[in-house]
Amino acid sequence: MKWSGRRSSENFEDRRGMSSGGKTIVGGGIIGIIILLLNVFGGENAQMLTPILEQFNQGQSAPTEQRDLTAAEIEEGKFIEAILVDTEDVWSKIFEENNMQYKNPNLVLFTGGVETACGNATSASGPFYCPGDQKVYMDLAFFEELKTRFGAQGGDFATAYVIAHEIGHHVQTLLGTSAKMRQMQEGKSEAEANKLSVALELQADFYAGVWTHYNQKMNNFLEEGDIDEALSAAHAVGDDAIQSKIQGHIVPESFTHGTSAQRKSWFMKGYKTGDITQGNTFADLE
Repeated sequence: MKWSGRRSSENFEDRRGMSSGGKTIVGGGIIGIIILLLNVFGGENAQMLTPILEQFNQGQSAPTEQRDLTAAEIEEGKFIEAILVDTEDVWSKIFEENNMQYKNPNLVLFTGGVETACGNATSASGPFYCPGDQKVYMDLAFFEELKTRFGAQGGDFATAYVIAHEIGHHVQTLLGTSAKMRQMQEGKSEAEANKLSVALELQADFYAGVWTHYNQKMNNFLEEGDIDEALSAAHAVGDDAIQSKIQGHIVPESFTHGTSAQRKSWFMKGYKTGDITQGNTFADLE
């Protein structure tokens, strides 16, 4: 993808190399899903999953003191900031077209651990959006794990897709969708509540596609193979793909993010239409 020459963003925070600690939280990324699987399945499955988390966490402990970023890390930061800038411009335009005002979220890069309004997180949380402070948090180690352990193709647009998905959760917060979903979950069985969670996640994938559609029109940023990178990442983080790889079988009622096919389908619908009114994933799951 083409990204050089973007403006800077006052909403980008690079905390890599800074220390943190305390209570940890589970994010919405692939490692967060694995941690949830530990809680859901326990027993033999927990014993199967634990070594994976231990391997992921090796070398991922929170830094104990400030350090200077390497040239490669600085370049990575510029790339992430460029994606954030494009989400700011696209969603500001979409909200304006719909007579609303978009409030930019912050995006925080960290290494090892970070403090958030939703609790303290580690690398194992995966990328996540915290509605408490309206910030997206991510440790870039996630993307190497996604590629090497879970078979994603990788690439710069895979990173852009994940960021756009998390920004999609911010859009849901601004529109009140997230709060409504939590209200709908009250009093529901675990399986019914999970279906609502799936709908929320698929809508974030749809919004990632909408962002891609608009950003292509505004910046002509896509290159050959970029969409394939996004679809490969979406496939890798499907609940069925993860459960099949980790435990050898799937349990549909435990899904919280959607199948690989669903995630790819909703991303592509957003990308092809660019129409936020076509993203009612809640109606689709009825």
